[in-house]
Amino acid sequence: MVGLAAALALAEAGITSVVLEHGSAPLPNPCEAAMQQNEHGYDARVSALTCASQTLLEALGVWDIMASLRISPYTEMAVWDGVGSGNIHFSSQDLHEAALGHIVENRVTVAALLTRAAQSEQVELIHEASVAGMSEPDENGLRVVSCTDGGTFAAPLVIAADGANSNIRRLASIPMWEWDYGHHAIVTTVTTEQPHQKTAWQRFTETGPLAFLPLDDPHHCSIVWSTTPDHARELSELDDDTFCQHLTRAFEGRLGRVIATDARGSFPLRQRHAKYYVKPGLAVIGDAAHTIHPLAGQGVNLGLMDAAALAEQVSLAKQRGENYASEQVLKRFQRQRQCANLQMAASMEGFKRLFDSEMPAVKLLRSSGMNLLNRLGPVKQHIMYQAMGLGDDLPVIARRPVRH
Repeated sequence: MVGLAAALALAEAGITSVVLEHGSAPLPNPCEAAMQQNEHGYDARVSALTCASQTLLEALGVWDIMASLRISPYTEMAVWDGVGSGNIHFSSQDLHEAALGHIVENRVTVAALLTRAAQSEQVELIHEASVAGMSEPDENGLRVVSCTDGGTFAAPLVIAADGANSNIRRLASIPMWEWDYGHHAIVTTVTTEQPHQKTAWQRFTETGPLAFLPLDDPHHCSIVWSTTPDHARELSELDDDTFCQHLTRAFEGRLGRVIATDARGSFPLRQRHAKYYVKPGLAVIGDAAHTIHPLAGQGVNLGLMDAAALAEQVSLAKQRGENYASEQVLKRFQRQRQCANLQMAASMEGFKRLFDSEMPAVKLLRSSGMNLLNRLGPVKQHIMYQAMGLGDDLPVIARRPVRH
């Protein structure tokens, strides 16, 4: 998602990109394929896209394609401390917004990006291309990327958007800060007895946060249950009925009984952050540069803002006649995004540690703090505006036009 968004944003600046994708080629019509998949259920992997991400995807001509497939706006957010008395509620009405964000299946976003990329004369997409090596810049400032099938590609700028276990990042010898959260995430789609009311729900349980994210059907939610590895293993081994019973109890029956579940997936959660994002002729973005805990649903949004910021700095340098692949120019992107990403990572780590604590004094303070924040309207609104990506420190392409 992030790599395709970067290519499309660069196309807006008149820069041609070749996107190397190790996966197999999609069907000739990605949207048609996604619609057929949608008829058989939901994708277990979803993203909670912010208003800033929506604005970016609108500017790239992608959002309308996504909306024609399936997107799920949510207008309320309810968060509570399952081992205390704290709770906080956010509403789009309080912010005079149509929605707080949208839950979108990853396959929908990818299908829309692929469709838009196929329409662009400045994006070439090559599938089944596994990178084997990458050179340092030559005398002409070109890096050469070699693939396992013997193919080579030369370009002034290589962008690593190849995920948390980035091969490009490894080839560039970019060091990482990295540690284990001590959580595994279980993801699936469930059917609930009562409608979700277009509300994103999150309970902090004894072992980690549990989120119910509303889908377009009122009785379907995508869940992300972050818990200890041992507990995740136990949950994965349960039959569907027993899992639904455990899930209903963990969620305190807020939506009645969980009456059905799709197949479950589980994966470990790790915090990663590249010590630097750029080298001459190279930039790392998205999960290749940073991964954070999913409790606030910000991961892909940070990656999309990386893509927008990089394209913005490259475009500005091109307009000024500068070498846009120089380390000097690329460091402007790094300054713009590394601080914001580190701040978000630190916030997620702080939240996790706060809710992990079993100390009675900490439990009392966090419940009292949540309840106090819930009553402080202006402060709560400011927090929500930042979470929605409505701040003024965004790349221009991701800023929503000022309403008069």
